[in-house]
This record gives sequence, structure tokens and C-alpha cells, in this order.
Amino acid sequence: MTQASTDTPDPFAEIRPYHDDEVAEVLARLARDPELLDALTQFKLPRLARFAPGLARALASFVVRREVRGVTSVRDFQARIAGYMQRMIRTTTDAFEVTGLDALDGDTAYLFIGNHRDISLDPAFVNYALYLAGRNTVRIAIGDNLLQKPYVSDLMRLNKSFIVPRSARGKRAMLAAYQQLSAYIRHSIVEDNHSIWMAQREGRAKDGIDRADPAIIKMLTMARRQQDKTVGIGEAVRELRLVPVSISYEYDPCDLQKAHELHALHTEGRYEKVQYEDIRSIVAGITGPKGRIRLHFGTPVGLGQELDSAEAVTAEIDRQVLTGYHLFPSHYLALEASEGVEEGLRRELLDLSEVTEADRRRFEARLAEVPTHLRAWWLAQYANPVLNRAGKL
Repeated sequence: MTQASTDTPDPFAEIRPYHDDEVAEVLARLARDPELLDALTQFKLPRLARFAPGLARALASFVVRREVRGVTSVRDFQARIAGYMQRMIRTTTDAFEVTGLDALDGDTAYLFIGNHRDISLDPAFVNYALYLAGRNTVRIAIGDNLLQKPYVSDLMRLNKSFIVPRSARGKRAMLAAYQQLSAYIRHSIVEDNHSIWMAQREGRAKDGIDRADPAIIKMLTMARRQQDKTVGIGEAVRELRLVPVSISYEYDPCDLQKAHELHALHTEGRYEKVQYEDIRSIVAGITGPKGRIRLHFGTPVGLGQELDSAEAVTAEIDRQVLTGYHLFPSHYLALEASEGVEEGLRRELLDLSEVTEADRRRFEARLAEVPTHLRAWWLAQYANPVLNRAGKL
């Protein structure tokens, strides 16, 4: 990782991931952070935390220090995470398959733009695929709305996350924040030759409909176009080597919570998150059963193409994401069970050729756990990718 100069101020110090020479101090801070220690003890040692909180914190601090012993760099920290990823994949997934990565140069930095289903696992699976291939991992864009606690921010930035501003107030503040973000992303790709992952739009696609946001493209090209106002969108995008990435989960551990949110938005016009709901979604995504997972890397956008607008770029991202998105039996079974889809369209798109009896039993068992009033919203998450790929939404 490129180290910040000691002679000049670091223009990205507030948003960038931590450097290697900062790791020891951050780990020491985490080992004595009372909020992190309380969170760990309430999760792992609830009775001890209730009756002897001081002892519980001391034990948690000892465990944290033991777990990070010997970690002196970001690479060391991520190597520890890789072990947890391997265990998570072994215990919560049936298969993890990667396609398309071998067509990308292992020594070249890319801006990976992915569809977004899970807060933490989408980029984690990208990182794990790169790790298995012996390539450098990505720097990860994460919204500051997820960094409500200092220890969460520390952990994320140790894992090469950088901060996307969503809480800035006022147009001037937002513009300055996005200019800094755009400059950092361009610096990472062009100067550091260090890849980045970010979602194709703000927030997860809770309804299963993947569409890139042109505003993201305008932000990404802002730094280059400020530097040279004659540069078009297409040239600025080509410089960033933007590669669409599709991730497909057979089952989403957060599907019921997403159905509840979609139902509330439809019936009440709004949905209010409870405190730390995003953190609970992260935990549910990591620990919940996911079935099979397919990760597909596309090709750099704009090569051999004339893309003269943000909308043209997002259209190409959408095309590649949908082409690379793998439809599992759960998607087709959801389409079959969806009452809101016109019968003729359902017959046209339904493909049950690879659906086994085991697939059907698993799907029906999960559906049976969904409250009746949420079933249409639960099914839509899985059926919509079939409709979206066919251009029928």
C-alpha cells in the first residue's frame, strides 16, 4: 500500500483506508474500546456481561489482543479475515464459483462496479476471489451511514474500506465531499494501481432489480473532467478501467427483513430503520445460509465503444451485470409462485429444467416461513432478476 508522505498533508486522510504504519495503533485502540468490548461480550458472554461487566470486558480485550497478535500490516489483517471467510463459506454456502476473472490482467488496477445484495459480503466475496487468485485485494467504498461507531470505522478502514459521504449537509458540503471522493478513487486506480470495489447505486437492491445510477458515473468522472474540461465521459471512464461485477446468491439471509421493508414502503409510504439495523443485517448476511453463490467479472467498459453520457455508461453496466447474473432454481421457483406476474409471461420465462425435487423442497420450506402478508414481496426479490434480464420489468 502506498504510504502517505510525511512532508505534505494527506488530502485523503479522513476517508482513505489505514496505512500499514497505522495498524498497530488502531489495533491497540480497538483492544481497549469499551463499546467494541461490550458488543463482543453481549454477543458471546451475555450472562457474564450482565453480572460481571468488568471481567467480561477484560476477557474480550484479551481475546482481541490474542486474535491480532503478529498483525503488523493491512495484508496481515486481511490474511486473518481470509480464514474467517473460508469458515463462513464452508458453513453457510453450498458452492462458491468465480467466472471471468482470468480474463483480467492480474497486474492492472480496475474499478469494480457491482450489483448490491449484501452490505458486507458483496465486496468480501470479490476480495476472496482475488485472494484465491493470488491478486491484490480491493479498496472498498462504504457509506458513512454504516460507520455509526468509531470501532466500526476502525475495523472497516483496517480492511481497506474508504468512506463515501452520505451525511454531509448542504449542496456545497456535498459537492466538496464528492470531489474529494472522486479524486481519491482516481488516485487509487491511476496513481497507486490499486483496485476498488463499489456498488452500482446507493443501498442494496432490496427488490432484486439491479440498475446502475448515472449519478455514480458523474461522481467517478468528476476529478478527471475538472482537471481537463475537454475530456468526455467515455474517456474518463476508460481511464478508470471500470469492470462490472455480478454476484448472485441462491438465497439471501436478509430476504425476510427486506420483504418487511418493501411492504412497509408500499403500505405506509416510509420505513424507519431501528438503531444498528445495518449492523444486524451484516451479521445476518454473514451467518445465514446462502445456498450457492456465483461471482462473475465482466470486461472493461468503454473499450471499443463510444459512450458519451453517464446514461450510456450505466446502460452498458446494466447489460453486463444482467448478462453475468446467474439465475438459480430459487429465482425460477419464485417466478412460478408469483401471482402478480401475468400467466403468459410466466410461461414464456419459466425454466425448470435444472430444478430438482430437493431444490423445490428447500424453496417451499423457506417460503412457508414467510408471513402471508409478506410473501409477494419475498417472492419478488427472487423473481425480479428473471424479469429484469428479459427486459420485462
